[in-house]
Amino acid sequence: MTLSNSMSPTTITCNKTVSPIASRSKAYGVLDLVKPGPSLPGSDCLIRPNVSLSKLTSFQVGGPAEWYVAPRNLSDLQSSLAWAQSEGLAVTLLGAGSNLLVSDRGLRGLVVGTKHLRQIEFDEQKAQVTVGAGVMLPSLAKQIASFGWQGFEWAVGIPGTVGGGVVMNAGAHGGSMADIFVEAQVLLADGTVQTMTLEEMHYAYRTSILQKMPRFVAQATFQLQPGADPAFVQQATTKCLHQRRDTQPYDMPSCGSVFRNPEPEKAARLIEQAGLKGFRIGGAQVANRHANFILNADGATATDIFNLIYHVQQVVADRWDLHLEPEVRMLGEFNAA
Repeated sequence: MTLSNSMSPTTITCNKTVSPIASRSKAYGVLDLVKPGPSLPGSDCLIRPNVSLSKLTSFQVGGPAEWYVAPRNLSDLQSSLAWAQSEGLAVTLLGAGSNLLVSDRGLRGLVVGTKHLRQIEFDEQKAQVTVGAGVMLPSLAKQIASFGWQGFEWAVGIPGTVGGGVVMNAGAHGGSMADIFVEAQVLLADGTVQTMTLEEMHYAYRTSILQKMPRFVAQATFQLQPGADPAFVQQATTKCLHQRRDTQPYDMPSCGSVFRNPEPEKAARLIEQAGLKGFRIGGAQVANRHANFILNADGATATDIFNLIYHVQQVVADRWDLHLEPEVRMLGEFNAA
């Protein structure tokens, strides 16, 4: 079994022969169901078949997961990986779905949602917080601010989870995960738990070694700066949130920033200067308010969004000989128009 990380999900692939649990549709790559999913060993947590992923991603597009489970704790998570390994299934670990594009054909294998992995533990003596992979960044930022601890204000407007943020080194307003990260508890494909330190993460702009290594973040610990007036930190946090809302579109489904900034340039500026603001393919549209956002403006499909991403890349490359690297992670089968 091998794993590879991405922003919101972690994908685990197993080369083991698959047992005949269901038949697949050749047209869509999803299940013609033969039998319902089982419960995890020692848990009432069900593995469900054919679950729509459009409801679990911020783009609100994409086909179904062949199998889906939302573990309630670390033991459930380990059992999920063990079940997938026994069935020879690929595994995709999914956080808030805020920085990914799922194919209209859906995803084969087991999708593991982290929405229940939301424990939060504050260590007031060390000014550290340890949180589960499924904790939402905005909620965590507000809780930390209420303690008068500084260092997490920048995360209040990022609609993702701790797990995804740690993997991609999420950041905004001059701050990032790398600035506050202490360590993370990560899982291997067989469920073994390991601890990774800041030095081992090899953080860089919107990336970490976890995007290339077979690991999944179960929880992470962050170091904050104590001693400030909570009202002051809360005000700074609110200011960060307002700055994002004033400059970015929130009225239609999107995944946030689509492309990494090709330093020292800004992707949004290049896209705007290429005359692509408002450009549409199907129901997908380059946002007028912020050119590095693509919107599900009118019943877009994942294919519409994928083709628009490809078109923007081609136009920018033709004009400036620059490649815009997607920040959004693409899962499943895509073919450029």
